[in-house]
Amino acid sequence: MSAMAKIPQSVLVVIHTPQLDVLLLKRTGQEFWQSVTGSKDFEDEPWPAVAAREVLEETGIDAHGPGCRLHDWQLENVYTIYPEWQHRYAPGVWHNTERVFGLEVPSYAGVRLNPREHTAFAWHPWHEAADRCTAASNAEAILHLPRMAVSSL
Repeated sequence: MSAMAKIPQSVLVVIHTPQLDVLLLKRTGQEFWQSVTGSKDFEDEPWPAVAAREVLEETGIDAHGPGCRLHDWQLENVYTIYPEWQHRYAPGVWHNTERVFGLEVPSYAGVRLNPREHTAFAWHPWHEAADRCTAASNAEAILHLPRMAVSSL
């Protein structure tokens, strides 16, 4: 794999309050609403480290800060990489594995967006957030939230 090729392993982090309001981010230059996502920087980077790094980079939230609880949901999605993103990966890499996490934060934690990635954010009740997500795997993850948030207590 070339030094510039993306690793086809990423995280999806559903950020939520104790009341199950979910943070959605609007992708720069698109009408695309999503949770935090991002790829590993190196092959053996631990999943929780990837999740915490991406949350900090995209929202300014410290996943290990006071009142925050990062939880690996032990769920993985495997999906075909869209043709328009194929150039980011090594030749012959057609699928990405996405590990799902939940991050409980204090009610309405302060959000500081990275403008290179997102232009807006909004908090929604979990069922509305699922309806507003663009990606089906993201919506499905949010629909797991009530069960996963209870199981992580």
